[in-house]
Amino acid sequence: MIFRFLVLLLILAFIEVYAFQAVKTITKNRTFLWIYAVLSIALLFYIIYGFTQFDRSVGQTQSSLRTMGLLLLVYVPKILITLILLGEDVFRILTGVINHFVENSNESTFLPSRRKFVSQVGLGLAAIPFLSMIYGIFEGKYNFKVIKQAIFFPDLPDAFDGFTITQISDVHSGSFDNAEKIQYAIDLINEQKTDLILFTGDIVNTHAKEMHPWIDTFNKINKHAFGKYAVLGNHDYGEYVTWKTKEEKAENFEAIKQLYRQIGFTLLLNEHTFIEKDGQKIALVGVENWGHNFKQAGDLNKAAVGLTKEDFKILMSHDPSHWEHIVKNDNKHFHLTLSGHTHGMQFGIEIPGYFKWSLAQYVYKQWAGLYENLGRYVYVNRGFGFHAYPGRVGIMPEITVIQLKKGENRA
Repeated sequence: MIFRFLVLLLILAFIEVYAFQAVKTITKNRTFLWIYAVLSIALLFYIIYGFTQFDRSVGQTQSSLRTMGLLLLVYVPKILITLILLGEDVFRILTGVINHFVENSNESTFLPSRRKFVSQVGLGLAAIPFLSMIYGIFEGKYNFKVIKQAIFFPDLPDAFDGFTITQISDVHSGSFDNAEKIQYAIDLINEQKTDLILFTGDIVNTHAKEMHPWIDTFNKINKHAFGKYAVLGNHDYGEYVTWKTKEEKAENFEAIKQLYRQIGFTLLLNEHTFIEKDGQKIALVGVENWGHNFKQAGDLNKAAVGLTKEDFKILMSHDPSHWEHIVKNDNKHFHLTLSGHTHGMQFGIEIPGYFKWSLAQYVYKQWAGLYENLGRYVYVNRGFGFHAYPGRVGIMPEITVIQLKKGENRA
């Protein structure tokens, strides 16, 4: 533990030295340089102190959110500067070697001096993530987007042609700090006036009590004609903190399951129900969390007992890796799976309809939006709330409205 801490400290010190070199290259004002150095050291020690105060029996708090936000805000730009100046150093070393050994230069210094232009470019580029993260912390995390998606199925029962579903996921209520913004999001949900609403897990970060201040707000979600249903997410199991006893963990888990019911959602625990309309029906299947690298409590076979390949099925499964590794190849043919979990890592670039990128795509094959395989679809919601980093950059909080359509895929 001490060794890892020392390694991390050395890495951060290395980054600080390079960032200081960039600043020093563009200004010689000693007062400014001293202020910069003192402020950088103070922030470094504050971040270190913040992490030392993390309590594994408590988990994420507003304090740990601020610490993580400050870490990313300070060091992502400085890492970018470091990479640019390291590139310049490689060039300087190569130039020095060529001048000294190949061209037999008589210059007094082996390395050429740093170029002011390179430092200016580094600082300019570093300003992009810095400003983006400030926006993400103060505005982006509550910049809710309603994303509408029509999906076509040739075997959709006629009565459900045009049927609409609102999906929310990854609420992470323990991270909220603005009641007005959350009420705005609830109003957006109600404005959609859909037939059915589905909640695909992670109502809290860890503890049931995190949701208590928000129960009344979420109870303002209107009743939907065909119901309100939910499944559990990985954070709902309390797996990421240290509990005093197994009984305490079990009590918290039961309280979390009760939370969904307290806000009017029917919780599906490896089971299914039928949604009926005009004498026809579709099956709504809900599994507990199943993640390739996370808790695997989901039991698809148990949840689908009695269903056939011909039944039209919508599956709620929190982690999209379940679809990738199990669901998309299941013989019972689950037509549509609704997931969340990834948050799009709350950081990326997205131009709707043209381009999307996030580090999440290097971890999950399906990480945001709609994906298809042999007529089976998964939709990955980008998440309602936020976790770890107290912001969102490029990948905004999402309220999904899905319309089921009868017919062949028109994509």
